[in-house]
Amino acid sequence: MTSVRTVSSILLLLLVECAARPFYPLPSRRNDRSKQPLQTFRPYNIAHRGSSGEFPEETASAYKRAIEEGADFIETDILASKDGILICFHDLTLDATTDIAQHKKFESRKRTYEVQGKNITGYFTIDFTLEELKSLRVNQRSPFRDQQYNGAPRVVGIYPEIKNPVFINQHVKWPIGKKFEDKFVDTLKKYGYKGTYLSKQWLKQPAFIQSFAPTSLIYISHLTDLPKILLIDDATTPTQDTNQSYWEITSNSYFDFIKDYVVGIGPWKDSIVPASNNYLQTPTDLVTRSHAYNLQVHPFTCRNENVFLHFNFSQDPYNEYDYWIKKIGVDGLFTDFTGSLHHYQEWTNPFSMGEESASKLLDKIAYMISKFRNSYN
Repeated sequence: MTSVRTVSSILLLLLVECAARPFYPLPSRRNDRSKQPLQTFRPYNIAHRGSSGEFPEETASAYKRAIEEGADFIETDILASKDGILICFHDLTLDATTDIAQHKKFESRKRTYEVQGKNITGYFTIDFTLEELKSLRVNQRSPFRDQQYNGAPRVVGIYPEIKNPVFINQHVKWPIGKKFEDKFVDTLKKYGYKGTYLSKQWLKQPAFIQSFAPTSLIYISHLTDLPKILLIDDATTPTQDTNQSYWEITSNSYFDFIKDYVVGIGPWKDSIVPASNNYLQTPTDLVTRSHAYNLQVHPFTCRNENVFLHFNFSQDPYNEYDYWIKKIGVDGLFTDFTGSLHHYQEWTNPFSMGEESASKLLDKIAYMISKFRNSYN
């Protein structure tokens, strides 16, 4: 079962408790009081709902594990409760990830709503207050209570998705003149997230805002200059707000339009490289065309389990990372296993150097210098 957590708690967790390997340090020169900067020289390691391949998604344990394993960004999904409190939760309904069916007092809350043209029946988050949602949590512990990650040596960003904004705005009552997007951005601002991509402010507290709803991202662009990513579903799924087809929103004319509002796209992997009978086919030109419009490409989602790996990769997730990064040339990857992607990048990138490796290199240099000097004594 999945814990329901407030966005404020998660942001505080990520602000206070970011820890793991340092970035390219020189141990004798590093100021231990300052965090090492976000790495920007290689594709981003984006932890999909935390390290969700190892821990339940959207939980403090999943976030902490991802940070420990070397994630650059923690991705999380943002929904709202009946009383307008933002929560970190992926599904619109509670049925699949909580024990809602065992709570007889909530039997009458079961509803049928139209979501993106389809009728869905279940227990929806928008029909429960925050306190009621908390009663369904397995783990009641606040994710920022544990202080073991204080003083971490590197910066870790966040990658929140504003989930189903059309549906949420239809069913949650917001203050007059406000909507889901306003609450979302206000929360980010409250915790200091601001700045254009790669600006000094942004690098201090990096964040990408993502959504499958282009009008939501356009609206948000008037509220904050944080970089935004347009998520793109498979070729059969239209956009949830404008009902545009996949082909429309991946056309050159649309890229030319949307590049004024977003810094990149987040497509489903198989829309970049189609698969047949679990074998990858010829890659499309989606990445090449995106880059031509100065749009980054962050595909979703890499998973280590054999059932999710195409046969081309011989059941080896490292082969998959190699394919997407070196052959396709993506700028970031969503993954359920941040440790695997981190290990791949450390092993294959000549600019990667952990603190221990840096110390060993300095020792070797010192040894070589001393040996050189001794030869002339």
